Amino acid sequence: MIRRVLVATALAATALVALPAGPAQARACPLGYACKSTYYSDSSYTQVVGVFGGTCDGSAYSWGVKTVHQDYVETPCE
Repeated sequence: MIRRVLVATALAATALVALPAGPAQARACPLGYACKSTYYSDSSYTQVVGVFGGTCDGSAYSWGVKTVHQDYVETPCE
């Protein structure tokens, strides 16, 4: 019984350590849309520090760093 409790505690602790919080990930762009995620340095959303996007032809582009302060835009392709 004690061994099961110890194993369960160890697994729970490992799960918490294995899931660290990191920068926001870019959303998947749906088919038929051009998408752009713009990342900002802080919650004032004034200084852009990175961009990640996908175009209507399927190509992707990115530069800079990803942060939790993100603006995401989807635009339908014509």
